[in-house]
Amino acid sequence: MLKARIITAICLLAVFFCALFLFPPIAWLGFSTLIAMSAFWEWGGLMKFGGRVRLAVSLGAAAAIVFMASAFPAAFGLGEGSSNANAWQVGRWLYLPAAAFWLGAVPLWLKRRWSAAYPPLGMLSGALVILPAWAALVQLRLLGAGQLLAVMAMIWLADVAAYFCGRAFGRHKLAPAISPGKTWEGAVGGVLAVAVCGSLFASLLPGGLSGNPGLFTVLLVALAAISIVGDLFESLLKRQAGLKDSGRLLPGHGGVLDRIDSLASTLPLVALLRFGMGL
Repeated sequence: MLKARIITAICLLAVFFCALFLFPPIAWLGFSTLIAMSAFWEWGGLMKFGGRVRLAVSLGAAAAIVFMASAFPAAFGLGEGSSNANAWQVGRWLYLPAAAFWLGAVPLWLKRRWSAAYPPLGMLSGALVILPAWAALVQLRLLGAGQLLAVMAMIWLADVAAYFCGRAFGRHKLAPAISPGKTWEGAVGGVLAVAVCGSLFASLLPGGLSGNPGLFTVLLVALAAISIVGDLFESLLKRQAGLKDSGRLLPGHGGVLDRIDSLASTLPLVALLRFGMGL
């Protein structure tokens, strides 16, 4: 299992870095769309949809993506005059609902452990999780591959630091009914690691953040906390569905959703801050 996990991780990183730094905007959009369609397919499994419904949901999501990219090409770097205003023209319809979902609905969802088995709720929540993450992945890359990588690296750092701090110091369970392995000590360790190490990436971030250390630190801590919420949310859905992993596409790592759960909760909020608030 460890060997398969390491080999898969190396392959994933190689493909991701090639796509991130070498693909033109149209190819990056296609790459991001494949990730989104895979995520929608796995989401259907978490919702216990039948095979035809899962396929219909995935194809429907692809159709929505094609429509947005065709109707607003400049918003995704495909036309002349790409700008923050163009990105926000579409992004506001995705990032504002996503922010309300992650900051308001999901914490309450986790507390009360609601079930998403009702198909309309399952489809709506899937759209709120995956479509804004897809748009953020495409639009944030337009600011520069280095900036997107810096944001993603900080979220990955939060996951890694939380794991090792939890293993070393974990005594108090964070959410035992949802994810027994997570601890408050691990969560605090992840947040602190991001706050401390985030300064290393400050030069890659927009001036509104790098020029304001206090605001920058607060936002880093908030994003690290939201990444933990995203992780817990997917853990709850997997537990309710009776699944260990969201899929089997990635040997040793599970599915696509298992790899992007924290990013799905944070990237849309980063895009909201950047395009909606100019930070």
